[in-house]
Amino acid sequence: MTAPGYTSPFTRLPGLRETPPATATVSIVVPFFNEEECVEFVLREIVACQPEAEVVAVDDGSSDRTWELLQNVPGVTPLRLSQNRGQSGALFAGLHFASGDILVMLDGDGQNDPADIAKLVDLLRNGRCDVAVGRRARRQDTWNRRAASRIANRVRRFFLRDGISDTGCSLKAIHRDHLDLLVPFNGLHRYLPAIFTHAGLVMTEVAVNHRERKAGASKYTNLDRAIRGVYDLIGVSWLLKRKVILPPLETGAVDKSPRRTIET
Repeated sequence: MTAPGYTSPFTRLPGLRETPPATATVSIVVPFFNEEECVEFVLREIVACQPEAEVVAVDDGSSDRTWELLQNVPGVTPLRLSQNRGQSGALFAGLHFASGDILVMLDGDGQNDPADIAKLVDLLRNGRCDVAVGRRARRQDTWNRRAASRIANRVRRFFLRDGISDTGCSLKAIHRDHLDLLVPFNGLHRYLPAIFTHAGLVMTEVAVNHRERKAGASKYTNLDRAIRGVYDLIGVSWLLKRKVILPPLETGAVDKSPRRTIET
């Protein structure tokens, strides 16, 4: 179990985790921004693959029909941000809104395969790891996007030592108790493995399917990703180096005797 009040950002006291039960409930959080072409078929596929799970669809202040369309999908809990806060903001809001014991994240563009969700959930339910992250086995992206991703992953691993080969894969699963490790900032979704690794959590990387976009277009360019990535890398690296590791805690005896009132 966790020890509320005794953790600092990016730090977890050792030995205080417990294995999620086999009956742990699952919530799936999917952020969307101007994805009217994708939202319905993406959500219907997720619900079909995980009918018992809570599916939280987060509209990140879209200006198209995304909000209208995601409300039409049965089995989905719609959540809307009144203003655009980016993928990290939408994801953070959805994770804290969700009610499941195990929290699954994936993109709303349809490139993640919902059939892979079960692999990650089973790892957590069986106690084999604290965090399960996907690794895109055969990326269905352009050659320049794949090349940029490989360079970014190598640079990130060199500085952050998170041991993960594909942090850009959005398909991840964590236990609800680990939410207190997350600090809301732009770019959070890119550095979840580094944050969890430095907190002492056990991570397992799982090969998952990656598909071509069926509709819509990416909201990022390689240049955008590079500029934001360098900026965020500096900030996250600084925070991780400044983390506080607390020693074992000890409490003294508590005096439970009634207090006397002295009248003057």
